[in-house]
Amino acid sequence: MLIILQAFIFLFAFVSVYMIAYQLVPSLTDKFHSTQSKKVSIAEKQLDGMFVVVKREQLFLYYTLTPLVFGAAAFLLFRKIPLAFAAGVAGSVLPAFIIKIMENKRKEKFATQLVDGLMVISSALKGGLSLLQAIEVLVEEMPAPISQEFGLILRENKIGLTLDESLRRLNDRLKLEELGLMINSVLVARETGGDLTKVFSRLATTIRDNRKLKENIRTLTLQGRLQGIIMSLLPFVFVWWVMTFNKAHFDIMLSSDKGRMLLFIAAALQFIGIIMIRKFSIIRV
Repeated sequence: MLIILQAFIFLFAFVSVYMIAYQLVPSLTDKFHSTQSKKVSIAEKQLDGMFVVVKREQLFLYYTLTPLVFGAAAFLLFRKIPLAFAAGVAGSVLPAFIIKIMENKRKEKFATQLVDGLMVISSALKGGLSLLQAIEVLVEEMPAPISQEFGLILRENKIGLTLDESLRRLNDRLKLEELGLMINSVLVARETGGDLTKVFSRLATTIRDNRKLKENIRTLTLQGRLQGIIMSLLPFVFVWWVMTFNKAHFDIMLSSDKGRMLLFIAAALQFIGIIMIRKFSIIRV
């Protein structure tokens, strides 16, 4: 009951401060609404690209309430205003972070479906269908998200957009390496009169081999990436362990110019080491 009362007091105080600011400093509230509107517009565009329908009012509500909820929760747990403010800042970027994760997962799922989709199109072309008819077969047989994206190509074609332009728009939306390879190959084949059946068959083989190579490289570099993570976290774990037993252990370093300089150099070298390990453990294909 006490926690509920404290949460109510915190929310009441926040709303009161907001209303006072709205009356006394309208320029700040206008700036707040303008910033929120920009964030909502960006989120709305991203969700539309993923075929997710969310009302603009709901998005605005999420972007407004999430910092408040996070700030109130942190205040109730830790009873410290700076932590509540930091939690509110984290809550303000959380919706955009979640949408970005959704977008990346959708792109990865599309990339995994692409090989099967190319095989479907290749089989349809071998059966004597045109490219548009083959895309219709793909839309009917494949699940989302690949059926959604290629279904949009069909709808754009019906309203007068050319197939080449629709494919370019698809490439601009997703920005995937495998998809770019497919679209460029199809556009070149259509301009030069190449055999699309062979093009799609070879594309499926190439993309499948490319993904296998990337998975093998990711497996072989796993040890290096784990070492980088461990070495990056080890100094912070060591400092936490020492401070747990002796809080004054680093006072001599913090109280002198040489000590602070050495700590700064150590932090800089740690940062450089993290970057170098990451560079060495990433191999681009």
